[in-house]
Amino acid sequence: MKILSVIGARPQFIKAAPISHAILKRQEKGAALREVIVHTGQHYDENMSEIFFQELEIPPPHYHLGVGSGSHGWQTGQMLEKIEEILVTEKPDWVLVYGDTNSTLAGALAASKLHVKLAHVEAGLRSFNRRMPEEINRILADHLADVLFCPSQTAVKILAQEGIRRGVYMVGDIMADSLASALTRIGPRSEILNRFGMQERSYLLATIHRAENTDQPENLKAILTAFQLLKEPILFPVHPRTRKTLEKMEYSCPANVKMVDPVGYLAMVRLEKDARMILTDSGGIQKEAYWVGVPCVTLRNETEWLETVRVGWNVLAGAETDTIVKAVQSFRVPDTHPLLYGDGRASGRIVGILENCG
Repeated sequence: MKILSVIGARPQFIKAAPISHAILKRQEKGAALREVIVHTGQHYDENMSEIFFQELEIPPPHYHLGVGSGSHGWQTGQMLEKIEEILVTEKPDWVLVYGDTNSTLAGALAASKLHVKLAHVEAGLRSFNRRMPEEINRILADHLADVLFCPSQTAVKILAQEGIRRGVYMVGDIMADSLASALTRIGPRSEILNRFGMQERSYLLATIHRAENTDQPENLKAILTAFQLLKEPILFPVHPRTRKTLEKMEYSCPANVKMVDPVGYLAMVRLEKDARMILTDSGGIQKEAYWVGVPCVTLRNETEWLETVRVGWNVLAGAETDTIVKAVQSFRVPDTHPLLYGDGRASGRIVGILENCG
């Protein structure tokens, strides 16, 4: 059985790694499985792409489309055209897509139009905000998919409400698999903290990359003003998209904010684990913050990971200066930390289901 995996962005590399490893393990036991990896090039910066393949030990991609950045329509169209050509050549049994990026949508559309079976990892998530391009991508991928792998029972219920009940499996969150592996391999605390001049539990870790914040300068300015007012040391690995907006704004970094280039996955896990608090608009980092037991303030008005909010470890603050400052300063760490999003063995379940459905 041949599985064609379409990936193109940092979160997808993290999600794809455990599945690639699970496929390799089954191959070693004699399973007739083969994975063909297609890298769309949606993230092409070395710190957002190549380093993840190295650290996560993902096999080199069989195809690298080199699409790069552009408008949503242009980028998706370029990917769609090139993925269709690969599907015609490779004739896979399954196309596997991850999450909610333009790479996800392009892979899903290409598979559907060529009548190749489609599986969607991280299915059933909803922010209920259709102004987010990610929301459109994930809805379309779910409604095209033959098999849907959900990270939570909430996701299963959402799909049922939309009339999707066949081919739905609650497998747990694939990113828990990646994190469990990373925690056994992250470097010494002193090394990464010393590099950036930070002390354990004495800094806030911030990430901003969502279009709703980076494409609206007023939102980004409000967030950055909150960073300055907080006065605590803030380590801010800057996404390439965010850096471009900051350059246009001629942003002057305040003394308490240290802007750095994006870091690799293992370094980021180390920084998350040692932060006092995380401020982010990333869905993946919201979950990682929860799993490593670090409070999170989400710089959005909604989240797909509602469970983290319900148990009190995550607060939605949006992009308003006063709300962000208040959320950080008034945060009280809960006394309980229930298990969320599975047991870190989603990858084995996913590959096993694909084999049985093949």
